[in-house]
Amino acid sequence: MKLDLGGRRRRIALGVLSAAVAATVALPIAANAISDGRYLAGDFHTHTYLTDGSKTQLDVAKHAFSDYGLDWIANSEHGGTSKRDAFGNPIATTWRWVTLKTQSWPLIRDLRAIYPDKMLVQGVEWNVPTHEHASVAIVTDEPTSVSDFEYMFDASDKDTSRPAMSKDNTSHAGAVNGAAWLQQNYPNTSWFIINHPSRKQTYKVSDIRDFNNAAPDVAFGFEGFPGHQKEPGRGGYDNGPFKDANGNDVTYRARTYGGADYMAAKVGGLWDALLGEGRHFWFFVNSDFHNTDGDFWPGEYAKSYTYVEGEGYQALVDGMRSGNSFAVQGDLIDGLRFTAGHGAQSATMGQTLKVRKGSDVHVTIQFRVPAANNNGDRPKVDHIDLIKGAYGPKAAPGTAAYYAETNPTATIQARFSSNSWRSQRDSRSWYTVKYVLKDVDRDTYLRLRGTNLGLNVPNQTDAEGNPLIDDLVGENDAAKAYADLWFYSNPIFIDFN
Repeated sequence: MKLDLGGRRRRIALGVLSAAVAATVALPIAANAISDGRYLAGDFHTHTYLTDGSKTQLDVAKHAFSDYGLDWIANSEHGGTSKRDAFGNPIATTWRWVTLKTQSWPLIRDLRAIYPDKMLVQGVEWNVPTHEHASVAIVTDEPTSVSDFEYMFDASDKDTSRPAMSKDNTSHAGAVNGAAWLQQNYPNTSWFIINHPSRKQTYKVSDIRDFNNAAPDVAFGFEGFPGHQKEPGRGGYDNGPFKDANGNDVTYRARTYGGADYMAAKVGGLWDALLGEGRHFWFFVNSDFHNTDGDFWPGEYAKSYTYVEGEGYQALVDGMRSGNSFAVQGDLIDGLRFTAGHGAQSATMGQTLKVRKGSDVHVTIQFRVPAANNNGDRPKVDHIDLIKGAYGPKAAPGTAAYYAETNPTATIQARFSSNSWRSQRDSRSWYTVKYVLKDVDRDTYLRLRGTNLGLNVPNQTDAEGNPLIDDLVGENDAAKAYADLWFYSNPIFIDFN
């Protein structure tokens, strides 16, 4: 079948395609050809004409899959309303819960037939009541579940035409109830991942703890690297000024640091505070693709790698929830094996290694560097930081600890440079580093951060190699983004008995 979705016949052609697909192809949710046990590269935050994007769903899928090698993508259009059809033609303002079912889902369903070895997920970018945005998906083989969620809980959905369904979309409590609804109804098949968390300073650490408490199997992560990485204000983080409750200027928090959100970029900061309670709360990246002016195509610059065992969409969600994943900019690396072990026991990202107090833990880091990235460069890792922090019980709501957004135990435990791995390169461009963490006597987590930049790079890194605020390099663009590359791993927890 030859596809031609151009010109005035686009809608007709899409209808013919849909009819042909419905007549000839069965689309069970687990029919995608995915082999057991491999890392899949994906992007859960993309937009099309149906809200404020400037490309079709077919354009987005083609670039993500055929041009930039992703294994899966999710559509994550804004909740509220749609004012254009799938090809950018104006339509009467229509509630988003309607177009999720009548326009977006048919596109996702049909593209699954065109790309049978890939995965396309129907999601929504939730306007979280009293906060900003989050990507939500429910990977059932129908659109009604995510449509119902949008109707009930999206802050921009003012429709009241369905009296049998209650709306709870005006308060933080309503946002928590939305997370709890996902946990109660779709604990194994949904996700709620906070988007660009510091951009408008609407998420406090206590809010994130509320979400994770209410929905531990669903509210399991955030965009540590936001999208919009080639916008003039990197990540789209050019809002402000912002002040905290005491009137202090906190605009610096609403900026990116080496392309990362402040919550993640600061060692000992908010992400470390959550990990310091042993919370399974993971770091992801995506494109937030809207257009090619300020955004890279899905997979062109940003990739989240998730370890998936088995086949199909359920395996994908299980992999994301597991924490066995890492996030990369500019294809700085395209493979990572990060483990901690003692004797015959071993754990990787998202897992817990149980050993006796005082044991030595052997850390192995293996990473692979591609021959070239999508800028035509051969990436080079300058160094990798092994970051260690202590963790304990979860803070109780209402206590001072519940509002704490730092973890002073988190530090750079070790730094590895090319001298550490040069002699251990193999023929497939894998590099290996081994390190022994000696006599650790408290519950600990380990995570990685790597970059192409050295220490004390003017306007980019400090003496410890920490990323500086991206404002220092002036107006951002694609070239500056490709000159400043990082990857982050999710943590390994070590439980000492």
